[in-house]
Amino acid sequence: MSRIGNAFNHGKAFIAFVTGGDPDLETTEKLIYAMQEAGADLIEIGVPFSDPIAEGIVIQEANERALTAGCTTDKLFDMVASVRKKVQVPLVFLTYINPIYTYGKEKFMLKCRETGIDGIIVPDLPYEEKEELEPACDKYGIDLISLIAPTSRERIKKIAENAKGFIYCVSSMGVTGVRTEIKTDIEAMVRLVRETTKVPCAVGFGISTPEQAAKFAALSDGAIVGSAIVKIVVRNGKDSEKAVYEYVKSMKEAVNGIN
Repeated sequence: MSRIGNAFNHGKAFIAFVTGGDPDLETTEKLIYAMQEAGADLIEIGVPFSDPIAEGIVIQEANERALTAGCTTDKLFDMVASVRKKVQVPLVFLTYINPIYTYGKEKFMLKCRETGIDGIIVPDLPYEEKEELEPACDKYGIDLISLIAPTSRERIKKIAENAKGFIYCVSSMGVTGVRTEIKTDIEAMVRLVRETTKVPCAVGFGISTPEQAAKFAALSDGAIVGSAIVKIVVRNGKDSEKAVYEYVKSMKEAVNGIN
């Protein structure tokens, strides 16, 4: 089992997201430490990219700020290498196919292994095209995280059969962002996954409140939160550490409460 599997060994998992380099890499590093201390079981780090097609306006603008501040893939890898000396929880990159190919997929996966990245999420890589990256991921021990969406339907079991690390269950159609109501039948999606594999399934896209986190963690193996955390960074900038810590702590407590 990879380090990612360990995130789900102690009950329901809370997975926190931060955009690398927003507002700068020094702040990102502090936020990762704060999120681990607050109880995050796994941390996703967004690799800044100029065209993050799966992201809503909140994370799009975070990507723009990070790029404007001078964040590059190499600088992000250097930051992760530093973080990994103090952080034990699994770390996953959320990125897109273009930055990986631009960097070189073999070189990218090697750097992931060397710096302590455990897996990657690539929203614009369809399941049918996973062979574009999977051999390189397998070669360097990096989990290629599968995504399932409300439109996946009959493909859910097929995707789940070959899943590694954890399965990212997309709660809503459209792009990332805070939602007041999520109407997707998550329970039915997770049921199909569990009929096929023991790989954990966590729900993301739109979750922002402790009540939502508890609700969807109860239906699955964990809750993923991104845009709500990025909004805290927007409000507090370089002084986001305490506010992010308190938010992640409250979300983890909500997820723990339904174990």
